[in-house]
Amino acid sequence: MAIRSEGRSVTYEELARRVGAAAGGLAALGVQAEQRVIMAMADTPEWVATFLGGLRIGAVPVPVSTMLRGPELGRLAADARARVVVMSEAFAGAASELCAGAREVTDLVVTGQALPAIPGVRTHRFADTLGAAGTKAPPAYETWADSPAFWLYTSGTTGAPKAAMHRHADLRTTVETYAQQVLGVGPGDVCYSVAKLFFAYGLGNSLTFPLAAGATTVLDPARPTPEGVAATVSSERPTLFFAVPTFYAALLSSSIPDDTFSSVRQAVSAGEPLPAELFHRFKARFGVEILDGLGSTELLHIFCSNRPGAVLPGTSGTAVPGYELRLEDDEGNPVAGEGVPGHLAVKGDSAALGYWCRAEVSRRTFRGEWARTGDVYARTPEGAYAYLGRADDMVKAGGMWVSPAEVEAALIEHPGVLEAAVVAQPDEHGLDKPVAFCVAAPGFELDPADLERHCRERLAAFKRPRRFVFLAELPKTATGKIQRYRLRSLAP
Repeated sequence: MAIRSEGRSVTYEELARRVGAAAGGLAALGVQAEQRVIMAMADTPEWVATFLGGLRIGAVPVPVSTMLRGPELGRLAADARARVVVMSEAFAGAASELCAGAREVTDLVVTGQALPAIPGVRTHRFADTLGAAGTKAPPAYETWADSPAFWLYTSGTTGAPKAAMHRHADLRTTVETYAQQVLGVGPGDVCYSVAKLFFAYGLGNSLTFPLAAGATTVLDPARPTPEGVAATVSSERPTLFFAVPTFYAALLSSSIPDDTFSSVRQAVSAGEPLPAELFHRFKARFGVEILDGLGSTELLHIFCSNRPGAVLPGTSGTAVPGYELRLEDDEGNPVAGEGVPGHLAVKGDSAALGYWCRAEVSRRTFRGEWARTGDVYARTPEGAYAYLGRADDMVKAGGMWVSPAEVEAALIEHPGVLEAAVVAQPDEHGLDKPVAFCVAAPGFELDPADLERHCRERLAAFKRPRRFVFLAELPKTATGKIQRYRLRSLAP
């Protein structure tokens, strides 16, 4: 079985027919090789058919976040210069604003029956175009390893999203490295990812990894909640479970049964560093080990990871086979030594070609064979990589560098803290000091004096937050990453 989704099953034979129909439908709309197709779609078999159908004809699928509003989608469609947009019916309400902001769009395909009326844009039902029974699949477009394949927009943790341009070879590389050599994905596995298909982590988890192995992927179009995910896990019995740290924290704060993940042989975390405390709490309650790893949109999936049965909690592990890592100083020179901070750079065959129409930032990020991740790391005595923060998130207080990740990990050890984020804000003298933004765990009311005592027992004086701010939730991107630039902009 290839796909399980909302009680429906799609065999590999049926999926091949669906991909052929989508390819034929896109070609009939006039989509040509290397032209971009915007996909604002929920995680469904139609998503998979559209993405793979686009690749089949040499087009460039561009999945975008389903949490974006119409004007935001319009800016991405305009940036990509897309003519064709494919949307799930649930998001079609944003179609008019999308098309208003992207004047080159000529055709809109929508799943479901209702079609929006948009002046100057032809609208089509998915079932009649990309999903029509009997559509003859066009011959596969001749591509090679370096052929343009798809774009993924960065999640915008520090500003406007950028389109990372990926090749056909990048999909194969992540399968042959992380999926095979770290996870050992096989035909008997069932993959279920809370992280959605529209970003790099979810694309591997829910599409390339299971399909390359002949395994089964579970697709859930709904917005994830602990109760909803627990119900899906109980009914579909996945063996591999993928989520981000914030969702693991939400699962721990919920009242779902402790045996919910009894079918899971391995849980995986990425998107943000997983605090050691969350690792220990999850394993103690649910009996499942979480592999924390580091990946990026630019590298497509995880390139630094812990290993099954050999996790070093609080670290991102070591380089995945097929990748090389190094730490650099501000001038790009390698730094070495235990505990010495450096900018993390990675070399691997899944690196994007660059960012679409972003020459300056492409040159800063992609330097020959190496790509700078924007993260600051240090090596542990065991040789693993420990996250210290984003390059622009590090705090220098009293002339000493402070790692936000270290302070956040200490805060999360407090039973009343569900989530924490630490950023620099100027004090009354204009000097940067660490400020902690905290979300209370259910049933707790946080007290600044109590948190100050908690931090005093665990952190040196220069590392301790000078102020605590309590929020109902932390601002995040669609993929669950904390938007620290928004926290820094809050009034002191």
